[in-house]
Amino acid sequence: MPYLLGTRRGLGACASPRGTFAILALDHRQNLRRELHPEDPAATTYAEMIDFKRAVVRALAETATGTLLDPEIGAAQCIADGSLPASAGLIVAIEATGYEGPASARVSRVLPGWSVQQAKRMGASAAKLLVYYHPNAANAADQEQLVATVAADCRAADLALFVEPLSFDPATGGKLVGEARRRCVVETARRLMALGGDVLKAEFPYDPDVTDEAAWADACAELDAASPSPWVLLSAGVEDATFARQVAVACNAGASGVLAGRSVWAPAATLQPGERDAWLATEGRPRLERLARLVDAAGVPWYARHGTLAVASSPGEGWYRDY
Repeated sequence: MPYLLGTRRGLGACASPRGTFAILALDHRQNLRRELHPEDPAATTYAEMIDFKRAVVRALAETATGTLLDPEIGAAQCIADGSLPASAGLIVAIEATGYEGPASARVSRVLPGWSVQQAKRMGASAAKLLVYYHPNAANAADQEQLVATVAADCRAADLALFVEPLSFDPATGGKLVGEARRRCVVETARRLMALGGDVLKAEFPYDPDVTDEAAWADACAELDAASPSPWVLLSAGVEDATFARQVAVACNAGASGVLAGRSVWAPAATLQPGERDAWLATEGRPRLERLARLVDAAGVPWYARHGTLAVASSPGEGWYRDY
């Protein structure tokens, strides 16, 4: 489907001049509580989370091609105090954190009181929807409907949409490993991206216990063939060096870059503010710079997936009347 004007511009705002993505992911909410206070996540305060997000964004947003934030404790706060540069591409999460229902049939939902239209109004370049999904889960059809609905809302608002599926075992509710994870990640890309959305934020097809890079390459090639849309790799909190290896394999198979979160900034979470800021400047920023260079050298430009930068139609005289 051709890109609408706003979608095209939004994706461009979140990409490098070459058309690759090295996006800082910082939309974490419950996971951030665990990062800040591993010994007692419930002790983490609202103010602590905002302070940490502002510090990370100040340190890293100018290195990233775009920044992913949440509406509750990230996007508005970092816009309001200027932590997020006005020129930065901004992706805003649409979903509520976590899930409802049993672990074997996880129910994702839009954050109550929040919408695609509100994200657009606050100046987002794109929206992001996280959805827990397994093709064989009892509620797979309902999760598919959620993706289709949010994708239609984004299309109506002319706002780009990143879709982030997270897999699970529908039999046990636990994590998928090995070939079961590969099959799920590939089939999920095929099914969900056919429903709408502009970029797939994909899990690596294998869990960290699989270390065979030949198998990685084969799985990433299968994922690339399955996805009708450009795709990027999420970091999932894996160790920095391992993530860099995964990114290299994924980009060589057709990925357009990364949305990198905990693999870039997690070690700073338990440091005191002065040490935290120094670590982000001397360790976090170089990590993100290395990823940005890697994806710009090896990644496939997002627009190459469809072979063109064309919009729905070439704007002619009076085009705006029906926009």
